[in-house]
Amino acid sequence: MEILKTGGNLMARAKILITGDIPEAGLQELRQNFDVFDNAAVTDRSWVLRHLHEFDGMILSGTKGDRELLDAGTNLKIISTKGDGFDNVDIDYAKQKGIVVAHCSRSVRYSTAETALGLILATARRFHFYDHAIREGKWLDVSNPKYMGMNLAGETLGIYGYGGIGGQVAKFCQVLGMKVLYNKRHRLPAEEEKQRKIEYADFATLVKEADILSLHAPATPETAGVFNKAVFKQMKKTALLVNVARGSLVKEDDLVWALETGEIAGAGLDVYEHEPKVTAALRKLDNVVLLPHVGTGTTAARVAMAKEASQNLISYLRDGVAINQVNK
Repeated sequence: MEILKTGGNLMARAKILITGDIPEAGLQELRQNFDVFDNAAVTDRSWVLRHLHEFDGMILSGTKGDRELLDAGTNLKIISTKGDGFDNVDIDYAKQKGIVVAHCSRSVRYSTAETALGLILATARRFHFYDHAIREGKWLDVSNPKYMGMNLAGETLGIYGYGGIGGQVAKFCQVLGMKVLYNKRHRLPAEEEKQRKIEYADFATLVKEADILSLHAPATPETAGVFNKAVFKQMKKTALLVNVARGSLVKEDDLVWALETGEIAGAGLDVYEHEPKVTAALRKLDNVVLLPHVGTGTTAARVAMAKEASQNLISYLRDGVAINQVNK
Protein backbone atom coordinates (compact mmCIF):
# COMPACT_ATOMS: atom_id res chain seq x y z
CA MET A 1 0.00 0.00 0.00
CA GLU A 2 1.37 3.40 -0.97
CA ILE A 3 2.16 5.63 1.99
CA LEU A 4 1.83 9.39 1.74
CA LYS A 5 2.39 12.31 4.08
CA THR A 6 -0.22 14.77 5.29
CA GLY A 7 0.67 17.69 7.52
CA GLY A 8 3.77 15.76 8.55
CA ASN A 9 1.91 12.53 9.39
CA LEU A 10 1.96 9.25 7.50
CA MET A 11 -1.25 8.06 5.91
CA ALA A 12 -2.53 5.68 3.25
CA ARG A 13 -3.25 7.03 -0.23
CA ALA A 14 -5.53 10.02 0.33
CA LYS A 15 -9.06 10.29 -1.05
CA ILE A 16 -10.18 13.48 -2.78
CA LEU A 17 -13.73 14.63 -3.48
CA ILE A 18 -14.47 17.10 -6.25
CA THR A 19 -17.81 18.89 -6.39
CA GLY A 20 -18.90 20.88 -9.40
CA ASP A 21 -17.59 20.82 -12.94
CA ILE A 22 -13.78 20.73 -13.09
CA PRO A 23 -11.93 20.20 -16.41
CA GLU A 24 -10.34 16.77 -16.61
CA ALA A 25 -7.28 18.25 -18.31
CA GLY A 26 -6.38 19.94 -15.03
CA LEU A 27 -6.72 16.87 -12.82
CA GLN A 28 -4.08 14.50 -14.18
CA GLU A 29 -1.45 15.09 -11.50
CA LEU A 30 -4.07 14.93 -8.77
CA ARG A 31 -5.19 11.50 -10.01
CA GLN A 32 -1.59 10.30 -10.10
CA ASN A 33 -1.16 11.09 -6.41
CA PHE A 34 -4.58 10.37 -4.88
CA ASP A 35 -7.84 8.50 -5.30
CA VAL A 36 -10.16 11.09 -6.82
CA PHE A 37 -13.96 10.91 -6.85
CA ASP A 38 -15.68 13.44 -9.11
CA ASN A 39 -18.96 11.95 -10.28
CA ALA A 40 -21.05 15.07 -10.83
CA ALA A 41 -24.14 12.92 -11.33
CA VAL A 42 -24.26 11.95 -7.66
CA THR A 43 -22.32 14.59 -5.75
CA ASP A 44 -25.23 16.83 -4.82
CA ARG A 45 -25.15 18.38 -1.35
CA SER A 46 -27.07 15.58 0.37
CA TRP A 47 -24.64 13.00 -1.05
CA VAL A 48 -21.67 15.11 0.03
CA LEU A 49 -22.97 15.44 3.59
CA ARG A 50 -23.42 11.66 3.84
CA HIS A 51 -20.04 10.73 2.39
CA LEU A 52 -17.66 13.57 3.18
CA HIS A 53 -16.26 11.71 6.20
CA GLU A 54 -14.63 9.30 3.74
CA PHE A 55 -12.40 11.99 2.21
CA ASP A 56 -9.16 13.68 3.20
CA GLY A 57 -9.39 16.64 0.84
CA MET A 58 -11.80 18.29 -1.54
CA ILE A 59 -12.05 20.83 -4.34
CA LEU A 60 -15.21 22.73 -3.49
CA SER A 61 -17.53 24.19 -6.10
CA GLY A 62 -21.28 24.57 -6.38
CA THR A 63 -22.07 24.22 -2.68
CA LYS A 64 -21.27 26.09 0.51
CA GLY A 65 -18.52 25.07 2.88
CA ASP A 66 -20.63 26.02 5.87
CA ARG A 67 -20.62 24.56 9.39
CA GLU A 68 -22.90 21.72 8.38
CA LEU A 69 -20.55 20.61 5.64
CA LEU A 70 -17.42 21.12 7.73
CA ASP A 71 -18.92 19.07 10.57
CA ALA A 72 -19.63 16.28 8.10
CA GLY A 73 -15.97 16.19 7.02
CA THR A 74 -14.69 14.46 10.13
CA ASN A 75 -11.51 13.31 8.35
CA LEU A 76 -11.18 16.35 6.12
CA LYS A 77 -7.76 18.01 6.20
CA ILE A 78 -7.90 20.54 3.38
CA ILE A 79 -10.42 22.29 1.13
CA SER A 80 -9.41 24.14 -2.00
CA THR A 81 -11.84 26.42 -3.74
CA LYS A 82 -11.65 26.28 -7.53
CA GLY A 83 -11.22 30.04 -7.87
CA ASP A 84 -9.88 33.14 -6.15
CA GLY A 85 -12.95 33.73 -3.99
CA PHE A 86 -13.43 31.88 -0.71
CA ASP A 87 -16.56 33.56 0.66
CA ASN A 88 -18.43 30.27 0.16
CA VAL A 89 -16.40 28.70 2.98
CA ASP A 90 -16.61 29.44 6.71
CA ILE A 91 -12.85 29.84 7.01
CA ASP A 92 -12.85 30.65 10.73
CA TYR A 93 -14.82 27.53 11.62
CA ALA A 94 -12.60 25.48 9.32
CA LYS A 95 -9.57 26.79 11.21
CA GLN A 96 -11.17 25.76 14.51
CA LYS A 97 -11.57 22.26 13.14
CA GLY A 98 -8.00 22.14 11.85
CA ILE A 99 -9.01 22.21 8.18
CA VAL A 100 -6.80 24.18 5.81
CA VAL A 101 -8.69 26.33 3.30
CA ALA A 102 -6.81 27.34 0.15
CA HIS A 103 -7.80 29.28 -2.94
CA CYS A 104 -6.54 29.73 -6.51
CA SER A 105 -5.08 33.22 -6.72
CA ARG A 106 -2.69 32.96 -9.66
CA SER A 107 -4.61 31.05 -12.32
CA VAL A 108 -7.54 33.50 -12.34
CA ARG A 109 -5.43 36.62 -12.73
CA TYR A 110 -5.21 37.23 -16.46
CA SER A 111 -8.66 36.05 -17.52
CA THR A 112 -10.42 38.07 -14.82
CA ALA A 113 -8.28 41.14 -15.53
CA GLU A 114 -9.11 40.79 -19.24
CA THR A 115 -12.80 40.71 -18.34
CA ALA A 116 -12.41 43.87 -16.27
CA LEU A 117 -10.58 45.56 -19.14
CA GLY A 118 -13.33 44.53 -21.54
CA LEU A 119 -15.97 46.03 -19.26
CA ILE A 120 -13.92 49.21 -18.85
CA LEU A 121 -13.68 49.63 -22.62
CA ALA A 122 -17.31 48.68 -23.21
CA THR A 123 -18.67 51.09 -20.60
CA ALA A 124 -16.33 53.95 -21.48
CA ARG A 125 -17.12 53.69 -25.19
CA ARG A 126 -20.83 52.86 -24.59
CA PHE A 127 -20.78 49.72 -26.74
CA HIS A 128 -24.00 48.29 -25.30
CA PHE A 129 -25.88 51.52 -26.01
CA TYR A 130 -24.65 51.57 -29.61
CA ASP A 131 -25.30 47.86 -30.12
CA HIS A 132 -28.85 48.23 -28.82
CA ALA A 133 -29.52 51.17 -31.12
CA ILE A 134 -28.24 49.30 -34.17
CA ARG A 135 -30.38 46.27 -33.37
CA GLU A 136 -33.43 48.55 -33.20
CA GLY A 137 -32.63 49.95 -36.64
CA LYS A 138 -31.28 53.30 -35.41
CA TRP A 139 -28.15 54.97 -36.80
CA LEU A 140 -26.85 57.40 -34.20
CA ASP A 141 -25.08 60.63 -35.13
CA VAL A 142 -22.09 60.47 -32.77
CA SER A 143 -21.17 64.09 -33.60
CA ASN A 144 -23.94 64.82 -31.09
CA PRO A 145 -22.25 65.08 -27.67
CA LYS A 146 -25.06 63.17 -25.95
CA TYR A 147 -24.07 60.05 -27.88
CA MET A 148 -20.33 60.28 -27.25
CA GLY A 149 -18.26 58.04 -25.02
CA MET A 150 -15.09 58.51 -22.99
CA ASN A 151 -11.46 58.20 -24.06
CA LEU A 152 -9.32 56.29 -21.55
CA ALA A 153 -6.00 58.03 -22.18
CA GLY A 154 -5.43 60.68 -19.53
CA GLU A 155 -8.27 59.49 -17.30
CA THR A 156 -7.86 58.15 -13.75
CA LEU A 157 -8.42 54.49 -12.92
CA GLY A 158 -9.24 53.77 -9.28
CA ILE A 159 -8.46 50.23 -8.12
CA TYR A 160 -10.30 49.12 -4.98
CA GLY A 161 -8.48 46.02 -3.75
CA TYR A 162 -5.03 45.99 -5.30
CA GLY A 163 -4.08 42.31 -5.41
CA GLY A 164 -2.99 40.15 -8.31
CA ILE A 165 -6.05 40.84 -10.46
CA GLY A 166 -6.26 44.53 -9.61
CA GLY A 167 -2.56 44.89 -10.31
CA GLN A 168 -2.94 43.30 -13.73
CA VAL A 169 -5.87 45.56 -14.59
CA ALA A 170 -3.70 48.51 -13.62
CA LYS A 171 -0.97 47.33 -16.03
CA PHE A 172 -3.45 46.93 -18.87
CA CYS A 173 -4.89 50.40 -18.32
CA GLN A 174 -1.49 52.07 -17.97
CA VAL A 175 -0.71 50.84 -21.49
CA LEU A 176 -3.81 52.79 -22.58
CA GLY A 177 -2.47 55.94 -20.93
CA MET A 178 -4.45 55.93 -17.68
CA LYS A 179 -3.24 57.22 -14.33
CA VAL A 180 -3.72 54.64 -11.54
CA LEU A 181 -4.80 55.25 -7.96
CA TYR A 182 -5.22 52.29 -5.65
CA ASN A 183 -6.66 51.48 -2.24
CA LYS A 184 -6.10 48.36 -0.15
CA ARG A 185 -5.94 47.45 3.53
CA HIS A 186 -2.14 47.49 3.66
CA ARG A 187 -0.37 50.14 1.61
CA LEU A 188 2.52 48.99 -0.56
CA PRO A 189 6.06 50.22 0.17
CA ALA A 190 6.88 53.54 -1.47
CA GLU A 191 9.55 51.96 -3.66
CA GLU A 192 7.06 49.42 -5.00
CA GLU A 193 4.51 52.15 -5.73
CA LYS A 194 7.17 54.01 -7.67
CA GLN A 195 8.16 50.89 -9.59
CA ARG A 196 4.53 50.11 -10.48
CA LYS A 197 3.79 53.79 -11.26
CA ILE A 198 0.74 53.84 -9.03
CA GLU A 199 -0.41 56.16 -6.23
CA TYR A 200 -2.09 55.23 -2.97
CA ALA A 201 -5.36 57.00 -2.13
CA ASP A 202 -7.55 56.74 0.92
CA PHE A 203 -11.06 55.48 0.20
CA ALA A 204 -12.68 58.92 0.10
CA THR A 205 -10.05 60.26 -2.32
CA LEU A 206 -10.25 57.18 -4.52
CA VAL A 207 -14.01 57.54 -4.87
CA LYS A 208 -13.88 61.27 -5.62
CA GLU A 209 -11.03 61.22 -8.13
CA ALA A 210 -11.59 58.04 -10.15
CA ASP A 211 -13.03 58.38 -13.63
CA ILE A 212 -13.36 54.60 -13.68
CA LEU A 213 -13.59 52.69 -10.41
CA SER A 214 -12.70 48.99 -10.72
CA LEU A 215 -13.49 46.66 -7.82
CA HIS A 216 -11.19 43.77 -6.92
CA ALA A 217 -11.57 43.27 -3.16
CA PRO A 218 -12.75 39.97 -1.62
CA ALA A 219 -16.17 39.53 -0.05
CA THR A 220 -15.77 40.05 3.69
CA PRO A 221 -17.93 41.59 6.42
CA GLU A 222 -15.86 44.78 6.02
CA THR A 223 -16.47 45.09 2.27
CA ALA A 224 -20.16 44.15 2.27
CA GLY A 225 -22.23 46.96 0.76
CA VAL A 226 -19.31 49.40 0.87
CA PHE A 227 -20.45 50.88 -2.46
CA ASN A 228 -23.79 52.43 -1.65
CA LYS A 229 -25.82 55.58 -2.19
CA ALA A 230 -23.57 57.70 0.02
CA VAL A 231 -20.50 56.62 -1.95
CA PHE A 232 -22.13 57.07 -5.35
CA LYS A 233 -22.97 60.65 -4.36
CA GLN A 234 -19.25 61.26 -3.85
CA MET A 235 -18.26 59.94 -7.29
CA LYS A 236 -17.99 62.10 -10.39
CA LYS A 237 -21.20 62.24 -12.39
CA THR A 238 -19.12 61.14 -15.39
CA ALA A 239 -17.59 58.21 -13.48
CA LEU A 240 -18.02 54.53 -14.30
CA LEU A 241 -18.12 51.56 -11.91
CA VAL A 242 -16.76 48.14 -12.92
CA ASN A 243 -17.16 45.08 -10.70
CA VAL A 244 -15.57 41.69 -11.43
CA ALA A 245 -14.97 40.90 -7.75
CA ARG A 246 -18.06 40.00 -5.71
CA GLY A 247 -21.60 41.29 -5.96
CA SER A 248 -21.83 41.82 -2.20
CA LEU A 249 -19.51 44.83 -2.45
CA VAL A 250 -22.28 46.86 -4.13
CA LYS A 251 -25.78 47.63 -2.91
CA GLU A 252 -27.56 46.91 -6.16
CA ASP A 253 -30.66 48.98 -5.51
CA ASP A 254 -28.44 51.96 -4.71
CA LEU A 255 -26.51 51.38 -7.94
CA VAL A 256 -29.76 51.38 -9.92
CA TRP A 257 -30.66 54.69 -8.29
CA ALA A 258 -27.26 56.17 -9.17
CA LEU A 259 -27.52 55.04 -12.80
CA GLU A 260 -31.12 56.16 -13.26
CA THR A 261 -30.58 59.59 -11.72
CA GLY A 262 -27.27 60.28 -13.45
CA GLU A 263 -25.36 60.27 -10.18
CA ILE A 264 -22.80 58.17 -12.07
CA ALA A 265 -22.58 57.67 -15.84
CA GLY A 266 -22.45 53.89 -16.20
CA ALA A 267 -21.41 50.49 -14.92
CA GLY A 268 -19.97 47.20 -16.12
CA LEU A 269 -20.89 44.19 -14.00
CA ASP A 270 -19.83 40.55 -14.01
CA VAL A 271 -21.11 39.82 -10.49
CA TYR A 272 -24.33 40.64 -8.62
CA GLU A 273 -25.57 41.09 -5.08
CA HIS A 274 -28.11 38.26 -5.31
CA GLU A 275 -26.45 36.19 -8.02
CA PRO A 276 -27.69 34.57 -10.23
CA LYS A 277 -30.66 36.92 -9.84
CA VAL A 278 -30.06 40.28 -11.49
CA THR A 279 -32.14 43.26 -10.41
CA ALA A 280 -34.80 43.79 -13.10
CA ALA A 281 -34.14 47.53 -13.30
CA LEU A 282 -30.50 46.91 -14.24
CA ARG A 283 -31.54 44.85 -17.23
CA LYS A 284 -33.51 47.79 -18.63
CA LEU A 285 -30.67 50.31 -18.55
CA ASP A 286 -28.54 51.11 -21.58
CA ASN A 287 -25.72 52.58 -19.50
CA VAL A 288 -24.88 49.17 -18.00
CA VAL A 289 -23.00 46.23 -19.49
CA LEU A 290 -24.05 42.93 -17.88
CA LEU A 291 -22.09 39.65 -17.95
CA PRO A 292 -23.06 36.32 -16.31
CA HIS A 293 -19.98 35.93 -14.05
CA VAL A 294 -17.63 35.00 -16.90
CA GLY A 295 -14.43 36.42 -15.44
CA THR A 296 -12.61 33.08 -15.73
CA GLY A 297 -14.81 31.75 -18.52
CA THR A 298 -12.11 30.51 -20.87
CA THR A 299 -10.88 26.97 -21.42
CA ALA A 300 -7.31 27.89 -20.59
CA ALA A 301 -8.29 29.63 -17.36
CA ARG A 302 -10.49 26.79 -16.11
CA VAL A 303 -7.77 24.20 -16.77
CA ALA A 304 -5.22 26.39 -15.00
CA MET A 305 -7.58 26.76 -12.04
CA ALA A 306 -8.01 22.99 -11.80
CA LYS A 307 -4.24 22.57 -11.82
CA GLU A 308 -3.75 25.19 -9.12
CA ALA A 309 -6.46 23.67 -6.92
CA SER A 310 -4.82 20.28 -7.44
CA GLN A 311 -1.45 21.69 -6.42
CA ASN A 312 -2.99 23.10 -3.22
CA LEU A 313 -4.04 19.56 -2.28
CA ILE A 314 -0.88 17.83 -3.46
CA SER A 315 1.41 20.23 -1.63
CA TYR A 316 -0.39 19.75 1.67
CA LEU A 317 -1.42 16.09 1.61
CA ARG A 318 1.75 14.77 0.00
CA ASP A 319 4.42 17.21 1.15
CA GLY A 320 2.92 18.71 4.31
CA VAL A 321 3.20 22.29 2.96
CA ALA A 322 0.13 24.52 2.90
CA ILE A 323 0.13 26.95 -0.05
CA ASN A 324 -2.44 29.61 -0.95
CA GLN A 325 -3.93 29.19 2.54
CA VAL A 326 -6.52 31.81 3.55
CA ASN A 327 -7.22 30.73 7.14
CA LYS A 328 -3.75 30.77 8.71
